[in-house]
Amino acid sequence: MVKAKPSYEECRLKRVEENKKRMEALNLPMLCQALRKKPSIEPSHKQVKPRTVKKQEDVVLRRSSRVANKPAPVYNGVSLPFLYLYISTFEPISSKRDLSNRVYASDEARARAVEKAVKLEARLGPEHPTFIKPMLQSHVTGGFWLGLPGYFCRRNLPKRDEAITLIDEDGDEYPTVYLPRKTGLSGGWKAFAVAHGLVDGDALVFQLIRNTAFKVYIIRVNGSDQMKNLLNSKSQISEPVQSI
Repeated sequence: MVKAKPSYEECRLKRVEENKKRMEALNLPMLCQALRKKPSIEPSHKQVKPRTVKKQEDVVLRRSSRVANKPAPVYNGVSLPFLYLYISTFEPISSKRDLSNRVYASDEARARAVEKAVKLEARLGPEHPTFIKPMLQSHVTGGFWLGLPGYFCRRNLPKRDEAITLIDEDGDEYPTVYLPRKTGLSGGWKAFAVAHGLVDGDALVFQLIRNTAFKVYIIRVNGSDQMKNLLNSKSQISEPVQSI
């Protein structure tokens, strides 16, 4: 007589019992219970020392040995006119600039303006240092930064940050900030460029009439030169440049 095969449920129960015996032999149930128990962590009671704030007179200032024996400088009442000029000439720049209306000069028009500037520079004579600066878009739109020739700055301009005045052909003065490390004009140059409607391609002749003053002649790229009675009299030429 053929024995009937055990059902699936009987086989499953038999396998469960065998696995249970194996787990008990390995002591796995006890390990599971030990892991389930959370260890009790006692909060640490540390004494927090109150913070002591030192008085200002108790703090010893670190000073260089070269000036340790000298009295501390006093800045009360010191006037800083150049600093105020430097701050006041800066204007907030919008994060988004509208550069869609930019007009670029042609190479031919730019060359004609520079050629006229060269002739004007020759008529000014060698008594005062001069240089020619053709205008680019970065000079008259957007950043409004005017870089000056490095050789001219090293030879004729101050070696520290200084206020330099730009004088147009009508005698109007515009203060600017000269940065020798960058050899250029920063604050104040935008006001001069906007007031005179400078555009890309214009050629400017800078004549150093004093240590910190430029006479500026504008040659328009569109042909309308602004040379009013230029060099008709020697009264337009100021005193010689003083040594820096």
